[in-house]
Amino acid sequence: MNTVLNIAELKDYPSSESNVVYVSGYYVENDGGAGIYSWNANSDAPENGGTIIASTLVDPGRWFLQHQGSVDFKNFGVMDDEEPADFALVAMVNDFYIKNIIATNPLKFTERHIFRRSGLTLDFNHNTVKTTRIEPAAPNDPFSAVMFFQGNVTDHSVQVTLTEKIIDGVDVFQVDDSNQFSVGEWYTLEVNTLPGGTYNRELQKLVEIISIIDATHIRVNYRNAWELAAGRVISWTKVEPVQHLTVKNMQFFGAGDTAITGSHPLAFEYAIYANVANIHATGTFWPAIIRRWGTHYITDQCSLTNPYGITLGGSGYLTQQLNCLYGHVRDCHTVNARHLNDFTSAAYCMVENCHAEGEDQGPFVTHGQYEHDLVYSGNSGMMTFANSGAPWGSSAKRITVRKHVCPYFAAFTKITDLTLEDVTVLIPSAGTFLGEFRVNADGLNMKGCSTNGALRIYQASQLSKRKNIIQNSSFQWDERVVPITAVNVTGAITFVDSQFININGQSFDGPGSVDFIRCSFAGDVLKALPEIAAVRLRIAECDYTGSGLSLKNLNQKNVLLTNSTLTQGGLNFTNFNAAIGRASFIFTNNVLNDTTLTAVPIAANNVKWDNNVFFDVVTV
Repeated sequence: MNTVLNIAELKDYPSSESNVVYVSGYYVENDGGAGIYSWNANSDAPENGGTIIASTLVDPGRWFLQHQGSVDFKNFGVMDDEEPADFALVAMVNDFYIKNIIATNPLKFTERHIFRRSGLTLDFNHNTVKTTRIEPAAPNDPFSAVMFFQGNVTDHSVQVTLTEKIIDGVDVFQVDDSNQFSVGEWYTLEVNTLPGGTYNRELQKLVEIISIIDATHIRVNYRNAWELAAGRVISWTKVEPVQHLTVKNMQFFGAGDTAITGSHPLAFEYAIYANVANIHATGTFWPAIIRRWGTHYITDQCSLTNPYGITLGGSGYLTQQLNCLYGHVRDCHTVNARHLNDFTSAAYCMVENCHAEGEDQGPFVTHGQYEHDLVYSGNSGMMTFANSGAPWGSSAKRITVRKHVCPYFAAFTKITDLTLEDVTVLIPSAGTFLGEFRVNADGLNMKGCSTNGALRIYQASQLSKRKNIIQNSSFQWDERVVPITAVNVTGAITFVDSQFININGQSFDGPGSVDFIRCSFAGDVLKALPEIAAVRLRIAECDYTGSGLSLKNLNQKNVLLTNSTLTQGGLNFTNFNAAIGRASFIFTNNVLNDTTLTAVPIAANNVKWDNNVFFDVVTV
């Protein structure tokens, strides 16, 4: 095999001497741009400066780099980040024989690229990527990334008006003619909007046809979570997604501080199995990694530090995911960013071991466009669900959060079947938000949770079939006196084996039934008693120290206080109306020590007052 020193010599090399030549460097020997080139006398392919080299002696005729699917930027003469590497990136991505693009040196990009490529890995080997003087972006376009991988939307679109109800949990959908679909095809699935919101729709997903059931039914790879009534319209649009993409190991530095001048590394749309790992971004504007209409993906060990903006929606995000399925975000980190993870109309996704520092905008959020079946595990940072306003629907379902620490937790809009396990809300040393749980009483389950600020329960929806149960939890109040249940809480709530610390004058304002089982209450005997407006109240095996309760609702019908101990506290039943129909008051097997009783209706016919023990009890 003959040898030349560099690409310049290859251009002048006479092919008659050898059809295969070893080039020992792009510019100089051993500079990393070495390779074996073979001659194709009939080719007139455009020269790209790397894998295709034109001869200065004859035309047609081209030298082709011999590779096994892996090509380095150095094969295009890109040795550092002084000159833009865009031309090399475009050439390699658009060459379908190249499966692995490798960077072994720092790079600079000054253009924004849209690629329709599948089956590709880009490995930047932890090198830096700069975007100094990058071209302007389109106005208000968070997909104007340096690399935007986008599938194709076809002209095959079908609208189906349902004649039958689609229920929660099914993967079979009604169509007019199943012959219009084939197994293995991908479609965007979108239902028409509900009244009252521009984006208020329950279904927006990228799905695969997995079987044809009959003439009017097909099965997809997604289980619907929201009931769709007959008469709703579902649009099916066939797409050709990009797929099997991996971008990894990049240190990205943004340039520019506005939506026009700012830069960010990655965007995906109509993409499946598009994974990202070890992308560490600094100074971006739009989300460092944004996805729309994505299914099956992983975002792993990525970070965002000090983005240029954090107040405009979409700015300062590590990753934003719209209409996405089966995503996994793990081991990610943000510093001084707006959101670490944003889901909009997403489902069956997981976020684990992700942490935010220096945040005050809420690193873990959903928009409320009917997100469902999301799991958060082992993360830290403020959380707020379905809290972007009515235009999106303000709804979410089956959200699970485990082992989380944050300064504020907000899930008080239409959140159904929220499950919280070992979630800790702490008052921050500084910042806007104080340590509060704000949750919706619609299938709420809390276990092992705690706060040193406040617990506040609302009710914005009534869809769940499970009970509201709070157990093995500890709630502590600071000096603020706020309602624990809002006046609109009509659902029953049960507290089991839980602590209420520094509870003084806080109130349960909702009329929904409240049960306390094996709970403890500690307050200041000199301050106001907690007030309860529940129509039905049950207290069993509880301990009160410096606390007690005061009835607040004249319509209260049923009060049970049994097997409990009250020390230096008080019971005020001024608002218990013994004359109300079917009212009952049962007060049995309790121990009262240094306690004040106010207006206890002992003599009423519907009152049972039995087997109680008193020490220094004062009756008012």
